[in-house]
Amino acid sequence: MGYSEELVMTRLIAEVPLDMAGMRLDQALAELFADYSRSKLQTWVKSGRVQVNGLILKPKDKLDGGEEITLDAEAEVVISAEPEPIPLEIIFEDESLLIVNKPAGLVVHPAVGNWNGTLLNALLNHDANLETLPRAGIVHRIDKETSGLLMIAKTLQAHNSLTQQLQDRTINREYLAISRGRMTAGGTVDEPIGRHPTDRKRYAVRESGKFAITHYRVVQRFTRHTLVQVKLETGRTHQIRVHMAHIRYPLLGDQVYGGRFQMPADCSERLEKELRSFKRQALHAAKLGLEHPVTGEYLQWEQALPDDMTRLLEALVDNEQE
Repeated sequence: MGYSEELVMTRLIAEVPLDMAGMRLDQALAELFADYSRSKLQTWVKSGRVQVNGLILKPKDKLDGGEEITLDAEAEVVISAEPEPIPLEIIFEDESLLIVNKPAGLVVHPAVGNWNGTLLNALLNHDANLETLPRAGIVHRIDKETSGLLMIAKTLQAHNSLTQQLQDRTINREYLAISRGRMTAGGTVDEPIGRHPTDRKRYAVRESGKFAITHYRVVQRFTRHTLVQVKLETGRTHQIRVHMAHIRYPLLGDQVYGGRFQMPADCSERLEKELRSFKRQALHAAKLGLEHPVTGEYLQWEQALPDDMTRLLEALVDNEQE
């Protein structure tokens, strides 16, 4: 296959976590850009395609943590996952952009323990051309047990645009969540998030973490729960779950950050049944707004609550009236 003008670069940007301080550049790249082979990354470092705070370093140079790494990657087949015929609920699709409604329980990207049966496998089955894009065009994630709207780039140009919009914090991402505890008012959580000091699978508010801001607004109060609208200004891993737990309003059903489950007093039989059967965090990506990567037009989508959260909410309303 000869040279093609369609094979453009895609610019990827990542911030080096502070817990990577002291790590060599080539080691950090292998973790931050895991879709590419170590040999490919080393080649790109040596050819000047990797910049650290605007500077070109050697693969063995050590990092301080907090640097911004820019990688100009080639368009190539970077996905080794297999296509799988997993149903997709497509909300919008054109030649450059795909918006899907992800059900709770579906992992977005293959990882240890979930190498198959992911959204990425479903995307490769839907459009084989996505294998030429980093993470098959997935530019942001929501947790396995979170439902709702997710955007996927279908071209490198779209990938660049959406990635830049995320960096610029111009993409509107709003969630609906049910928290434990009766909130008196909304507010903002402005606390850095990093990996938990002893449990690498969890995250926590830490001074050494990444800058993170979450805005929340009360939609409806119940005796011991609150329906909240949450708006992300940044998009850190587990951000909403960590921030809500930090202000002592953990998400209902969150088995990682919510602490031990306790049935609240004065529950109706209906509410008790719903609470016992609800085994995920009550979090739904309800609204997504962005600038179309080609036309520049602002587009926005809304997705109603899934059945399990709807039943839970109805039981909470019903319990207030008894």
